[in-house]
Amino acid sequence: MCFYNSMSKKAKELAARYGRNLSVVEIAEKILKEQEQYRVNAFSFPECLIITSDPEIQSFKWGLIPCWVKDEKQADEIKRMTLNARTDTIFQKPSFREPIRSKRCIIPSTGYFEWRHENGKKIPYYIYVKDEAIFSMAGIYDEWLNKVTGEIVNTFSIITTEANALTDYIHNTKHRMPAILSQENEKKWLNPALDRSDIEQLLLPFPADRMDAYIIDRDFLKKSSDDPTIIDSKLPIKYPYKL
Repeated sequence: MCFYNSMSKKAKELAARYGRNLSVVEIAEKILKEQEQYRVNAFSFPECLIITSDPEIQSFKWGLIPCWVKDEKQADEIKRMTLNARTDTIFQKPSFREPIRSKRCIIPSTGYFEWRHENGKKIPYYIYVKDEAIFSMAGIYDEWLNKVTGEIVNTFSIITTEANALTDYIHNTKHRMPAILSQENEKKWLNPALDRSDIEQLLLPFPADRMDAYIIDRDFLKKSSDDPTIIDSKLPIKYPYKL
């Protein structure tokens, strides 16, 4: 699964990477406050920067709330179950089946975190894409109207797919990884007119030889999210297979 992301680049770098505008109003203020997040925790339902077909960078909350949710209580319950969306059920689940067809987005990342279970211990890894300072995770989004307050709440979910050889070695319990898009497929992913077969082809596991990982400190969750030592390498690894 994918519950801990890293987005450690500044807002201007992000805007340049995706060729997007940087709003000078509300969204920009949120971005400036949340620069250099070396660890973003999904379970706090944070505001994150995402890319949609809109020319400006968007700021949505992690934990998708479907447009059909009735009230705040139901919204609070469902967002806890929609931090990730699985490729094998995304076209069937009520929360995801409409967004996957027409409300697709990109979640920028500089890396993400996962654990390997070994001899009764959990070993944390930082996983990233080689030669890409910022890479793209595939996501979906939705817009929910809180009828009590009148607030429009924009939320998203990160899509997960089967693990490749590298991530399967690390995430050796669930055997999942985020669906990562190549740069040449980013624009295509955001096209709302894609049919199901094209969407599914974009959600295949990212090539393992284009990724790498290393072990980090066990206490990385205890550190402040803007602490760069979160992603310090503590131990290089040699994989028991050939990429």
